Amino acid sequence: MCGTHTLLHTKGRKEPIVYRCLRETEVERFWELMNELDHETSFMMYEPGERKRNIGALSEALDGVFRGEDFLLIAETEGALVGYIRAERGACRRIRHSAYVVAGIRKEYCNRGIGTELFYRLDCWAKEQGLRRLELTVMCSNNRGKHVYEKNGFSVEGIKKDSMLVDGKFVDEYYMAKLL
Repeated sequence: MCGTHTLLHTKGRKEPIVYRCLRETEVERFWELMNELDHETSFMMYEPGERKRNIGALSEALDGVFRGEDFLLIAETEGALVGYIRAERGACRRIRHSAYVVAGIRKEYCNRGIGTELFYRLDCWAKEQGLRRLELTVMCSNNRGKHVYEKNGFSVEGIKKDSMLVDGKFVDEYYMAKLL
């Protein structure tokens, strides 16, 4: 699946969106995308400036992706990385059938169908891998994110109370999952 580049024109926009796997030589570009997302929204895990620029450590963390065990798909347009979805499989046998999902899309590229396409391709990969369960967390105040996840088949399984500390306030998260 990752060997092919697919172009998709989204919602009347002229520039094509390319969906493809991250290359090992692009780890620094991927770090830059995640860092930009940290600055654009308070809904990501890292606060602005908290993400350390350690490309070697990030390469190690992505080793499962490059070996084909985990999943990472990027959305790119006009040479810029604008979104991604990542799924990391459980390491132990008892949870090997599941994967934890993280996704992010640059603000100016939201509402163009990119999230829908990323989740569709994640589903294809997960089914090819024989996975049974995809799971993620989302801040309860992130209505847009929750809507995207529900639209793509995820449902709330519970609430993690005071799960995060954001801007000096405790924030609850929904624990969401999708069975394949």
